[in-house]
Amino acid sequence: MTNLYKYMIAGILSIGLISCNNQQSTSTEKINDSNTPLHLLTPEYNTPYREWKTEDIKVPLDRVLKYLESSTPTRVIDRETGKEIKDYTQINRNSELERGDFRLASYEWGVTYSGMMHAAQATGDARYMKYVEDRFRFLTAVFPYFTSIVDKYDTVDEQMRQIIRPQALDDAGAVCAAMIKMNRIVPEMDFNIMINNYMDFIEHKEHRLSDGTFARMRPQANTLWLDDMYMGIPALAQMGAYSNDTKYYDEAVKQIVSFSKRMFVEEKGLYMHGWVEGVEYHPAFHWGRANGWALLTLSDVLDILPETHPGYSLVLEQYKAHVKGVVALQSGEGFWHQLLDRNDSYLETSATAIFVYCIAHGINRGWLDAISFGPVAQLGWSAVSSKINDKGQVEGTCVGTGMAFDPAFYYYRPVNVYAAHGYGPVLLAGAEMINLVNKVYPKMNDSAIQYYSVKQDTTEPIFAVE
Repeated sequence: MTNLYKYMIAGILSIGLISCNNQQSTSTEKINDSNTPLHLLTPEYNTPYREWKTEDIKVPLDRVLKYLESSTPTRVIDRETGKEIKDYTQINRNSELERGDFRLASYEWGVTYSGMMHAAQATGDARYMKYVEDRFRFLTAVFPYFTSIVDKYDTVDEQMRQIIRPQALDDAGAVCAAMIKMNRIVPEMDFNIMINNYMDFIEHKEHRLSDGTFARMRPQANTLWLDDMYMGIPALAQMGAYSNDTKYYDEAVKQIVSFSKRMFVEEKGLYMHGWVEGVEYHPAFHWGRANGWALLTLSDVLDILPETHPGYSLVLEQYKAHVKGVVALQSGEGFWHQLLDRNDSYLETSATAIFVYCIAHGINRGWLDAISFGPVAQLGWSAVSSKINDKGQVEGTCVGTGMAFDPAFYYYRPVNVYAAHGYGPVLLAGAEMINLVNKVYPKMNDSAIQYYSVKQDTTEPIFAVE
């Protein structure tokens, strides 16, 4: 096709569009194939189908930040008097962290701290980093005083108990990983005691199978929860960089291999949610958020694992296989379903946000190609952004979910704006989409979003990538 012919076609399409608009506004003549370029009619999308700019992505993120700043206070309260304890040397058995909408030391908030740091780097807005600094400085300041209470009385405020005496990977891994990330950004902040306390639990106290795989004793003995990939493995990989000890890298890769060989269903490219030792047949329920945690684990480990490590290519291969399975199941609205392969289960926000982040991040890191995967991430972000309400709350997030071997359990899990699982993934997704639209150029071409390696300035249909 010659360049002249290309420009002629573009001109004809433009004239046709103008004519179509004029006919619709000035004539009662019916629209048909003879008088209108029907392919230019505007579809009736439910999820906005659009180009995104950095400033547009940041707007809903700022609402989330504003909401979380006001709803996660950093004060110690005397539970009997309700008064604030400003002198931490006066912390006693009646002392507790002031209750906001969310807990400051939960695994969900470990993800949120990581999301805030990522948003700060992507936007250049220091308020996101200040959010993390304020809360980490607060927790490290009160840590020794609450530790003295639990050592003396064997009881302590539950939020602090999660830090001082972890009882599950949920209590340890995500916050530990976030603290190590923060230490690299702000080296003068000393988290060493808390990080080592978390790692002591992960390495030595978490229940494991005989081959060393992280496991739980509920709901059945020696059960693998897919969630535990994220609750433990990224922290191990981060510890490898923090300590310069390769044994942590080795252990992270070993855990990925162990979980994947038992729980990854290759023909679907998805993980099952639960696996029980000694059970011959496992009904494979591919819960969305758990698959999100698994993919985020692979992405986070690839970020920190040296490319020279013998397990790097294996983790990258597993990441790509999982992305392929996930992408195939995105809904037309841009969301993914609560059970990924069951289209009659509801559309869920937190899993969608995690997938958006992991796919956009893969493009930005060069693991995935932008042409194929950029529009997937963009449609997903359009969906996620529609669930950030005017208050900055994230709607459509499934509440905390245990494990089951029947579909009804997953189908009917409630959604709630106070489900903390949605906030970190939304921050991660938005931040990475900002990175993506600044690195690879999305452009509407003949009514479809396309991704290009060079900026496209024309408003006409584009015939060539470069």
